[in-house]
Amino acid sequence: MCQDCQDLSAGLSRRHLLRHAATSAALGSAALASGVLFGSSAATATTAASTPGPSHAEVVADLAAGNARHAKGIQTCTDFIANRAALSKGQRPIAIVVACSDSRVAPEYVFDQAPGRVFVVRVAGNFVDEDGLASMEYAVGHLGVPVIMVLGHSSCGALTAAVEVEKSQAKLPGHLPALVANLAAPVRAALASKPADPVAAAIRENVAYTMKKLGTEHSEVATAIAEGKVKVVGGVYDLATGLVAPVG
Repeated sequence: MCQDCQDLSAGLSRRHLLRHAATSAALGSAALASGVLFGSSAATATTAASTPGPSHAEVVADLAAGNARHAKGIQTCTDFIANRAALSKGQRPIAIVVACSDSRVAPEYVFDQAPGRVFVVRVAGNFVDEDGLASMEYAVGHLGVPVIMVLGHSSCGALTAAVEVEKSQAKLPGHLPALVANLAAPVRAALASKPADPVAAAIRENVAYTMKKLGTEHSEVATAIAEGKVKVVGGVYDLATGLVAPVG
């Protein structure tokens, strides 16, 4: 059974939390040493509302450790029954993940997290619109989520289409033009430097652009960021290696 599932079912004491942090930190440090992700210590979240949640650094390191496991083909969170009863009574996720709708990018697997651990906002191109921002306001304001991860990925179809529109005024069918319009600003910024790989540059710029937007857009999320209650981090998931490279 996934350790996180056991933790959610049984509830965590502070001593147990620290023991779990030491285990996760080992893999988090390995990821850091190779320049893959970010963070220096790790801890798991508690579902007890009366107990303080994990710090920004602990959450980021927990995600780093989970990604290191995923990249090595070690998925520990595969028991989806163990904590079902506990989760039916409420949720206390440790992070919001803004991700692309691409079927190859599943945040729970990318970061090896059990159900109830990540609050996922997904749309093709991993940008934030009004609906996504409202969802994030709920997670920050009502669930107390301390970290937002903006996650792009290699070979993103939405960014590829956006680059083609900017470079050659490609015509897209259906509702795609409206979606791609949300990606125009970061794509233009990426293309301005005439990168060798325009799509890869646009993917990274889109993550950076979204990270900045979250802190400047008038919202409860921006307020929480300004007050230091929420930390925003970003990364690009490599479909071939399973690793998340940091952005920002």
